[in-house]
Amino acid sequence: MKYDFNKVTDRKNTFSIKTDLATKRGKPEDVLPLWVADMDFPTAPCILDALESYVRYGIFGYSRPDERYYTAVKEWFRKRFGWETESEWIVNTPGVVYAIATAIRAFTKPEESVIIQQPVYYPFSATIRAQKRNLVNSPLILRNGRYEIDFQDFEEKIITNKVKLFILCSPHNPGGRVWTATELEKLAEICLRHDVKIVSDEIHSDFVFSKTPHTIFAKISKEVEQNSIICTSPSKTFNLAGLQFSNIFIPNKKLRTLFLDELTRTGYDEPSLMGIIAATAAYQNGGDWLDELKIYIQENIAFAEDFLLHNCPKIKPVHPEGTYLLWLDFSEIDGTDSEIDARIVNRAKVWLDRGTMFGKEGYKFQRINCATPRTILQEALEKICKEFAEKE
Repeated sequence: MKYDFNKVTDRKNTFSIKTDLATKRGKPEDVLPLWVADMDFPTAPCILDALESYVRYGIFGYSRPDERYYTAVKEWFRKRFGWETESEWIVNTPGVVYAIATAIRAFTKPEESVIIQQPVYYPFSATIRAQKRNLVNSPLILRNGRYEIDFQDFEEKIITNKVKLFILCSPHNPGGRVWTATELEKLAEICLRHDVKIVSDEIHSDFVFSKTPHTIFAKISKEVEQNSIICTSPSKTFNLAGLQFSNIFIPNKKLRTLFLDELTRTGYDEPSLMGIIAATAAYQNGGDWLDELKIYIQENIAFAEDFLLHNCPKIKPVHPEGTYLLWLDFSEIDGTDSEIDARIVNRAKVWLDRGTMFGKEGYKFQRINCATPRTILQEALEKICKEFAEKE
């Protein structure tokens, strides 16, 4: 490989919430952190070069993207996903969660209903509640180690609760599903039938490993395109979360105006200069780095699945079709969810994301981040398997 993803980078004392907040969050000081979804790899060299060049330039004033950025991002989505977009569709926000919160306020009123599919990325529920909206859950069904959508339940709950907005996670975090075009079409039909707007969080769309390609939700039809807000960012793909920059696609001018009005009310104005520079460089020149990274992460996931199978088969991974996250099922392990979590944190000394954060459907599940050098992943799995394989 051209790029070395085996190199271990010490992230301690770098303002990282992943490595520097253990004791503040009640974890042991020496815990091995594989929880929050950022990667332990330095970003692509082309991005570092671009950032270093601007740092040497030395002026960090108010900034806006220009055609270099718009051309790069549109080409990325055209080449990688076959999606033709327009510059005016793109709104920049500090992050996808910020965009979701803005969309909730822009397209719903207090006490109106927003539907999600748990277990799902936990800021969805937290953000809905923080905006004083009614949270409606249509749980996914775990069948034969693979999550499926209960379309009948989804539609019934939309009708019963007069749902106004649906927040989709595609690819799905934490379950790793890459939804098929047929599944997305069914969701879209239901939402259109009941005048439900869709916010589709597609931040993990660049990490797909299955034969099923990622389908941009807005690509389903022109009607769906005009009813959708597509949330993307280079933050997951290129490990740039701290630069606070996302690409939010809103093809419908009316919806875009409502969104921009709400964005203005938050006081947000110019995006991060470093975010603009990094995103432009990433979408222009970061493709080969990403392609190698995806191979490494896919091998990491296969390594983790094989390691658990041979060393602690009671811990069953849900095989991911996308994302760099692995959803671990501890339901065959004795003890409550709290007891299992305490054993992982305090005895194995590994910090994962506890499944109940993603909804009650995550009971006795844990999420592990596989975007790390293999030696670190192996160490974490050895610690976990030593704790559970020897004492069950």
